[in-house]
Amino acid sequence: MAETRGRETGDGGGNAVLDAARIIFTKTGALLPLFVIMAIYFSVASDHFLSGRNMSTIATQSVYFTLVVIAQAIVMITGGFDLSVGAALALTSITTSSVIVAVPGAGGIVLATGAGMLTGASVGAANGVLISQFRVSPLIVTLGMASVVSGLALIITGGVPIFNLPQLFKETLYTGDLAGVPVPWLVVLLVVGVAYIALYWHRLGRNWYAVGGNPVSAHIAGVPVKRALFLAYLSAGVLVGIAGVMLTARVGSGEPNLGGTFALQSIAAAVLGGISLRGGQGSLWGAILGAIFLVLLQNGLDLVGVSSYLQMIITGALLVFAVIVDHYWHKG
Repeated sequence: MAETRGRETGDGGGNAVLDAARIIFTKTGALLPLFVIMAIYFSVASDHFLSGRNMSTIATQSVYFTLVVIAQAIVMITGGFDLSVGAALALTSITTSSVIVAVPGAGGIVLATGAGMLTGASVGAANGVLISQFRVSPLIVTLGMASVVSGLALIITGGVPIFNLPQLFKETLYTGDLAGVPVPWLVVLLVVGVAYIALYWHRLGRNWYAVGGNPVSAHIAGVPVKRALFLAYLSAGVLVGIAGVMLTARVGSGEPNLGGTFALQSIAAAVLGGISLRGGQGSLWGAILGAIFLVLLQNGLDLVGVSSYLQMIITGALLVFAVIVDHYWHKG
């Protein structure tokens, strides 16, 4: 009788709406309502926000951040996170620029690209070894690694950017295109495709989710936990290396302070996109949408004249909000 009265008074409908909302939030985190609010506000506040030119600019700006967010999402799925991504970007930029200056011509660009990717991979591998083999907290390892890598970048350059990079480097990896499609877009599409296959069609992705869900149970089930963790951080390092090379081409110099805010922002984007801080939950598409959301937000705030200092406050507040939402919708 109580259930019948509940349905008659509409309680059942309310529960259905709540259940639907829970499903949506579980898959997208706090992202969907924030996207709607942001789009409405900036569309009203600025006539340029939805212009084709601005959307094209946002698409290009999103490339580099998306690569880092995918890297962050992979390690977060395993139950960790990487605070060294910003420092790794800087060291990658320095390595890439140093090789280009030392080896002129197209051959130098190829060599520098490989050196930059190897630099990012090396940082990721170091994180992976320490975390997987010695069972050290990802917080301590990646925070310490961030300090070490930042110090190396500053020692190599003395804190001074490396200039005089050849125009061919920028024309190849930033302003270049293939069949009319900008090279940065092609790179991120390729990375997304590989990441999708790894996460959803390969055993490696299943292992990452299993380790993040419960490493003890994963080990009992035969999952090579240490190997999975190492490969997660190595993969993240490779992606950061690619992003570092691409960013260096964009700014046209080797920057020892490149990507200083990327660690916090990439975690915020991943959590906003539904990647759980507890590990084992979240999707690649949610992380990508989270990255695009933060780039759109920064672009909109710039258009309406919000200062960079206030933007830092907004990003931090969004991270706190996303953590609260993550706790509520994934608790239990």
